[in-house]
Amino acid sequence: MFIHVVMPGETLWQIANRYGVSVAETVAVNGLQNPNRLVIGQALVIPSEDFYTVQPGDTLWKIAQTYGTTVREIVQANQITDPDSIRPGMILYVPAPRHRVQPGETLGGIAQMYGVSLQSLITVNRITDPDRILPGTVLVIPRRARPPLNVNGYLYTLGEDAVPIVREDGRFLTYLSPFAYLIKEDGTLQPIDDEPAVQAALTERVVPMMSITNFTSTSQGANLASVVLNSPQLVERLLTEIISLMKEKGYRGLNIDLENVLPADREAYNRFLQRAVDRLHAEGFFVSTALAPKTSEGQAGLLYEAHDYAAHGRIVDFVILMTYEWGYRKGPPQPISPLNQIEQVLDYAVTVIPREKIYFGFQIYARDWLLPHTEGQEAETFSSQEAIARAVRYGAEIQYDPVAQAPFFRYWDEQSREHEVWFEDARSAQAKFDMVKSYNLPGISYWALGYPFPQNWTLLEDNFTIRKWNFSS
Repeated sequence: MFIHVVMPGETLWQIANRYGVSVAETVAVNGLQNPNRLVIGQALVIPSEDFYTVQPGDTLWKIAQTYGTTVREIVQANQITDPDSIRPGMILYVPAPRHRVQPGETLGGIAQMYGVSLQSLITVNRITDPDRILPGTVLVIPRRARPPLNVNGYLYTLGEDAVPIVREDGRFLTYLSPFAYLIKEDGTLQPIDDEPAVQAALTERVVPMMSITNFTSTSQGANLASVVLNSPQLVERLLTEIISLMKEKGYRGLNIDLENVLPADREAYNRFLQRAVDRLHAEGFFVSTALAPKTSEGQAGLLYEAHDYAAHGRIVDFVILMTYEWGYRKGPPQPISPLNQIEQVLDYAVTVIPREKIYFGFQIYARDWLLPHTEGQEAETFSSQEAIARAVRYGAEIQYDPVAQAPFFRYWDEQSREHEVWFEDARSAQAKFDMVKSYNLPGISYWALGYPFPQNWTLLEDNFTIRKWNFSS
């Protein structure tokens, strides 16, 4: 895939024609709601394996080795006069290897022949029925290695409304976490309507992961957590109910998301985790936790102090770093998930948590703040698709923060009020995927499913092979 940023005067037809792809396919990949109205600065995913953007430190030999071709072929295809003069930002045409299907061949055999995964071969060629490949069909052979990745998606849309979301996104997920069972002061759990989501997940070969928490949109839950964590009797009652519900509903694992835990309860929280792991492992379940984005052991603040990175890394099976919410809905406008800030969190995390246990938290929503921001004023939260729609509606020009690796724009509404919008696009998604690979992390966790973002899923499949568990429902 290639990412193109719309320039003044460009049309979708011109862009598709430039890269030799169809308008219809480009519309579908990007989920374009109004293909005839592009926005300056809008990032488009180009559904082609044939283009590459030169990165700092690249040489033609390195690019040729990566893509299974030769320097001579790249030079000829791009009419390069001086092979030593390529520069970062150049777009090179690098024809992908192709294979013409012969009688009797199967996709599995072709994938094995070229040393690529069957799923990547299906994905790149957009094959809907892998069992019906006709002789003479020309297949593009994927060139880029796609490392395996575990993908979790939190979902707070429950009941039957959850089913279409799980069906649409299920193929991209390893785990699904309906959010969430609220712990009560007597050590029991407040019921949620999660059965439709769990059953839909099992149908999509997605592992249901039960989620428990201590907070709501109106309550921080600090005292609630303190009451339960400091009572061995309540802890045992809570774990007994968790195990009972997991068996009843079909969950395979547990995600513990206790936030705003009092600093004095840090060790009580660690003891609870150890007890949870002891009891759940004995029943064949795994345990994970959600962690606030810390940059040091002694980071002050209610959100951070009781989250003991080293203890969580030692005790549980994996952790989800909540690397988002810098752009808090009640705070001033700023990037929601700035990559420069996330990098500091990861730099600390990998020193105290085995990196094979660290999942990268990825937010897929947008926020719209009124300007000037006043204390207590809450930003509107919606999808990245809606962000683009607003940019189109109000004629805004999208800008990109190269430090935070995040797109944003400003506009004036019908009441002559100024707004600032921060969101995610193809560039910011790819930057996050590159960071996951550079830190060699095993997983990504999305907060939260239900915010449409087609570009993300296209690029996710282009970068990784998503792990699926084999289990009977």
